[in-house]
Amino acid sequence: MRDLTGHATIRSLIRPSSFVSPRLMIDGVVLGFDFGTRRIGVAIGSRLTGRARPLTTIDGGDSEIRWEALGALIDEWQPVALAVGIPRHPDDTPHAMTTRCERFARQLEGRYRVPVERIDERYSSAVVEHEADVDAAAAAVILQQWLDGGAHDA
Repeated sequence: MRDLTGHATIRSLIRPSSFVSPRLMIDGVVLGFDFGTRRIGVAIGSRLTGRARPLTTIDGGDSEIRWEALGALIDEWQPVALAVGIPRHPDDTPHAMTTRCERFARQLEGRYRVPVERIDERYSSAVVEHEADVDAAAAAVILQQWLDGGAHDA
């Protein structure tokens, strides 16, 4: 295939077996959440690399603004999966926030039609208590836990 000047187009120089579409590169993006009533920490990760990093924190106060911000992140990153931290006590009994986090996970599934994984988040905030953005850092710990559990092989 040639362009108007007679030169071969770049697309014609790439063999199909070596071409990776941008969509395939995006397919590994996952977002992780550390849900709180005041703030929601958000992390981004890749199933391809198996790495997560803090992304941002969303003010959890106004419900409508919170969902708009979450929707904007999901539209921007087009994740193939989401991971929500579910708090539990050390003896595995439900925490005061367990029900709220489960509800948040169900709402994400219903609104965005993306698979949502529930991750045990015990001690995630304690691990990052000295970080500048504790909520986003805790979300990264939660997401990294999921990635380390083999999610990138799914």
